[in-house]
Amino acid sequence: MYSEPRSGRLAAWGNALFAGLVSPDDAVLAVVGEDAVHRVEGLPGEPAPVGLTLALGRLRRLGVTGMRVALPAPGHPLGLSGPPEFNARALDAEEAVICHGAAFGLVPEVYEAGPAGDVHAEVVWHVLPVREAPPADVPSLGEAERELAEALRDATEVLSRLDVAGSGPVADAAIDAYRARADRGREVLAPGYPSRAVRVLEMARRVGVLISLAHENGHGGAVSASEMGARAAALRPVERTARRAQVAAYNSVVEERERGVR
Repeated sequence: MYSEPRSGRLAAWGNALFAGLVSPDDAVLAVVGEDAVHRVEGLPGEPAPVGLTLALGRLRRLGVTGMRVALPAPGHPLGLSGPPEFNARALDAEEAVICHGAAFGLVPEVYEAGPAGDVHAEVVWHVLPVREAPPADVPSLGEAERELAEALRDATEVLSRLDVAGSGPVADAAIDAYRARADRGREVLAPGYPSRAVRVLEMARRVGVLISLAHENGHGGAVSASEMGARAAALRPVERTARRAQVAAYNSVVEERERGVR
């Protein structure tokens, strides 16, 4: 099932912390979420991994003023700017955080342990140098919202025509259940984000759940190879568009600051 990227939580609450809108304790609590612990490895001047609270404070002293998200996939380096070594690590993790104000990036490595139903995740964020350049293929919030609405409409039409699981009432119920669980007791985004970013991220989450349902329910009603291919072709562009919209939402605070909106 779809889950919020850890890089999104770190960037959103890191941005709120750097803006003075939340306390370090509240920011770290939101970033860690249901994980057991987060540590940061590779900080300049730190020979061993440190806790997230210390790491965020150290990054601020190193000049970091904001954080962006990257959600790359094979053939689509979304949000990345290099160098190749960092891009490769981020692509392997399928996510990363790019610091604004200092040339650092953070890539998560997740360790899971425990029996089914009681799995504990520990996360180590690896700090690596990044290239100071515009991130790849990140749309504005307005572009992301328009693209996502069009992609969702087109994909839903195709999936419904093929009778693919994840396009009807069952999907609506699952999406509502996911949103209730995901949003219980916490905000969609951290304080300081524009309302449009919240709206775009909500829509991207809904699309992400729909895509997960379609993948998890096998071939649904698609019984021929051509129908299965049509389903895959319908999902591919909307999945890409949803990732672009997520990145646009998470990065909107930094982007607006650069344009002088705030």
